Amino acid sequence: MRGEADAEPGAGRARAGTAPASTAPASTVRAASRVAGRAATRAWLFAALIGAWWAWSAGSTSVYFPPLAKIVRTLWAQWAVGPARAQLGSSLEHLVLGYAIAGLAGIGIGALLWSLRYLREATSPYLYFLYVLPAPVLVPAVITVFGIGAAMKVVIIAFAAVWPTLLNTLDGMRGVDAVKLDTARALGMSGARRTLAVVLPAAAPQVVAGLRNSLQVSIILMVVSEWVASTGGIGYYIVTAQESFDYLGMWSGILMLAIVGGAANLLFVLAENRLLYWHYGARAVEGRA
Repeated sequence: MRGEADAEPGAGRARAGTAPASTAPASTVRAASRVAGRAATRAWLFAALIGAWWAWSAGSTSVYFPPLAKIVRTLWAQWAVGPARAQLGSSLEHLVLGYAIAGLAGIGIGALLWSLRYLREATSPYLYFLYVLPAPVLVPAVITVFGIGAAMKVVIIAFAAVWPTLLNTLDGMRGVDAVKLDTARALGMSGARRTLAVVLPAAAPQVVAGLRNSLQVSIILMVVSEWVASTGGIGYYIVTAQESFDYLGMWSGILMLAIVGGAANLLFVLAENRLLYWHYGARAVEGRA
């Protein structure tokens, strides 16, 4: 009897020790299934539209609307292994540099204006005036100052993209709970430390929303800046192909631009989910409650 009694706790411990090993793979499988399900839900309409375009255009003999199969072949021949790779590299360089300048300047200036109330109130009308000013109308003036090189493209991208980030940063900081600020002051935090440790994290969701809008503006102005007095880039390639009646090349450039925009947005979403995991996790808990 004693041997049986002694054996049972050991068996229970063995079963308890093996339980996590059996449940861990199951939870991993369930998580992977959820991710795959979300991906399929988001991708099915895109796949259906591409399939419909492919089937609808398969027998097209129009010069202006060639079959999608030919556009894809031209895309590979020009942009993947052909000479247009240099145009793609030029556009991406201007996009990344201009967007980075706009993001850093927008967050920095927004934080500065939040800290200096009198300066914020004095400059507020001018900020919103510049925000609604269409950036493409400034292209001739920027060309006059910076010429037609890379500097002109980076400047026009940065100028147009800085305003969504700046204004979202400023609005997000102004909406920080006053109790948090009072607590930080009571703990003896300096102004700079309060901004970095309390205000910016609290305003992060709105700051990221501004960065997302700035990314869209940057892509648009990347193309616009390459349409005028330029000798390279995706926009230049598309316009040149259209003017030389190379409609396959034109459509391949448009498709390449869509790929660049989609890839940039995907990378941004991945970074956003990683940066704001605490925010989305809290919202999920509130939703279940």
